[in-house]
Amino acid sequence: MAHPHHLPIALTIAGSDSGGGAGIQADLKTFASLGVHGTSAITCLTAQNPNGVRGIEASRPDMVRRQIDAVFAALRPAAVKTGMLFSREIIQEVVRVFAQPHPPPLVVDPVMVATSGARLLKPSAIRALRDDLLPLATLVTPNLDEAAILTGRKLTSVDDLRRAAREIQSRCGCAVLVKGGHLTGLRQAVDLLRVGPDEWLLTAPWIRGVSTHGTGCTYSAAITGYLALGCGLPYAVELAKHYISQAIAQSGRAGRHSVLNCFWS
Repeated sequence: MAHPHHLPIALTIAGSDSGGGAGIQADLKTFASLGVHGTSAITCLTAQNPNGVRGIEASRPDMVRRQIDAVFAALRPAAVKTGMLFSREIIQEVVRVFAQPHPPPLVVDPVMVATSGARLLKPSAIRALRDDLLPLATLVTPNLDEAAILTGRKLTSVDDLRRAAREIQSRCGCAVLVKGGHLTGLRQAVDLLRVGPDEWLLTAPWIRGVSTHGTGCTYSAAITGYLALGCGLPYAVELAKHYISQAIAQSGRAGRHSVLNCFWS
C-alpha cells in the first residue's frame, strides 16, 4: 500500500466572495492548484458578484479567532495570508495569534476598497492594520490605492512605487510588494519588491480586455502557497508573478464575465 503524499498547509484569513472570483474562494483555488492543502478562517460574508458588492456581514471577532485556533491545533499552516479583515477588532485577534513565538510566515494583502469602490476595511481599522499587524508580517502586498492610503501620497510612476516600498518598510519593518498593475502609460504590468535593502522590479506583458477581479487575492495566495512549499520570499514572489500573469492571460468566461484561470498549469 502506497504511503499518502504529505501536503503542505496554508491558511487564508479573509472574506467570502459569493461570486467566487476573489476572497476565500480565490485563495483556496490557488492553494489547490499549487498542490497545497488550503484551510480558512472567514472574517466576513459578502453578497457580491463581478459587478459589485451588495452587502457585508462581519463574523464575530471571537469566532474568527476560534477558526484560526482550530486550524493551528490540528493543521498547523506552513504559511498564512490575510485578505479582507474589515474591522479593528478582527485585526486585533489576528495580531494576538502572530504576536506569539515562532509564527509561520504571514502575507498581508491589505484589502481596503473593492474594485467597484465598496469599502472593505473600516476607516478605524486602517491604523490597527498599519501599526499593529504589518510589523508582524513577512510581506505586505498593497496595490496603488492601498499604498497611497498607507503612505498618504498618490502613486503615478515606477519611482513612486520604489519610494512607497521604502517608506512602508521603514515604518513597518516588513518586506513590501507594491503592485503597479494599474499604472497608466506603461506597456508592462510592473511591481516593486523590497526585501531588506534589496529591490526587484518584476514585469509581465500588459494583458488588455480581461477583467482583473480577484487578481490581488490570487497573487497574494500564490505567494503564500509557494512559501508553504518551502520557497524563499523573493523566489516565491517571482513565481507568483508568473502564476498570476498566466492566470490572467489564460482566463476563461463564466456567464458574461472574465474569470481568472487558477488551474492554467
